[in-house]
Amino acid sequence: MTNGLASLSPADVRAFIRTNEHKGSTSGLAKGYLQANLLILPADWAADFLLFCQKNPVACPLIGVSEPGNPYIPELGYDIDVSRDVPEYHVFHDGEFSEAVNDLGQHWRDDLVIFALGCSFSFEDALMQAGLKVRNIEQKTNVSMYDTNIACLPAGKFSGNMVVSMRPFTPKDAIRAIQVTSRFPKAHGAPVHFGSPETIGIKDITQPNYGEAVDIYDGEVPVFWACGVTPQNVVRHSKPPFCITHSPGKMLITDLLNNAHAVL
Repeated sequence: MTNGLASLSPADVRAFIRTNEHKGSTSGLAKGYLQANLLILPADWAADFLLFCQKNPVACPLIGVSEPGNPYIPELGYDIDVSRDVPEYHVFHDGEFSEAVNDLGQHWRDDLVIFALGCSFSFEDALMQAGLKVRNIEQKTNVSMYDTNIACLPAGKFSGNMVVSMRPFTPKDAIRAIQVTSRFPKAHGAPVHFGSPETIGIKDITQPNYGEAVDIYDGEVPVFWACGVTPQNVVRHSKPPFCITHSPGKMLITDLLNNAHAVL
């Protein structure tokens, strides 16, 4: 199914997702369009998370916020229903994962505020256009994501460590990847680390905390970008009474063009 969706428009991909015909990763889909991570919180926790995003723009690049109780964020695109247009959602109670669901019909509340955050899937097309191979797309897997020891700046009720995504490159290609992704601050921008995983608290590169492992070939180094799963790690640490996130690797696809948010 993923191969068949790769060339479709964002609206057409969302139509497959809304009817549960696609439940997998959104990596490689709707090329050229901005994808979004989600954190959905009760209104009385929203101001603190907004401040957290402002203090941590690399890990949490904010691209949209809803009105309380409204599942639509019009600036992200026409007829995007955030409560139905994501392949899988994760529900948390008191910071603990509760269940995975394919729509939020039974969980939606009038006090919920949606935060849409940029995603590194958005710069993968730019990497490929620059002639670089993106291993998770090449191997048709979800991207590898890891918890780290990199502390985010605390804000109000929220604190915790950064999560990173990893893509391997030769040193030469890693330099090019840094140049390319630096143009996309709303998709996490330049890498936060490359080389030794242990330096940022990753004990075993073959065992990602989220997503799937990919091959790292001889002569390649792991390159790490800040990841929009960071809020999920922060949720576990900060323990809001109720919240909803996307499932790692399964994003909201917006109607916003990547290049419209690129820095020349």
